[in-house]
Amino acid sequence: MELSSPRFKSLAVTAGFSFWFFIITSALTIFSPELMISFVAILFAITQIFTNKLSNVLDAFAIFNTKIFLGILFVFLISTYGIIFRMLRIDLLRLQKQNDTYWLSMEELAANRITKQY
Repeated sequence: MELSSPRFKSLAVTAGFSFWFFIITSALTIFSPELMISFVAILFAITQIFTNKLSNVLDAFAIFNTKIFLGILFVFLISTYGIIFRMLRIDLLRLQKQNDTYWLSMEELAANRITKQY
């Protein structure tokens, strides 16, 4: 199942590499418009020539990214935070403090905060 065309994927790769080329050359203070235009033109030509091979590589990367990388991220990062917060009884959503209402109790506001609301 192919969701986007190989030409569009090649164009997206060109845009992404062009963005990073701009960021890196600007940070190194060697950026020039001529260099940027020539880089984009050469990269666009190369990605359009190898559009089908690039599409296959991007499809393989998408499978790796969604199944392996995000799975590892969930198991080792998000689950670990959940276990630690549960052990330390940290309730970020304040679910345990609610009795019969979703309203949170407010402390008294200072008079100077009330006059300058906006």
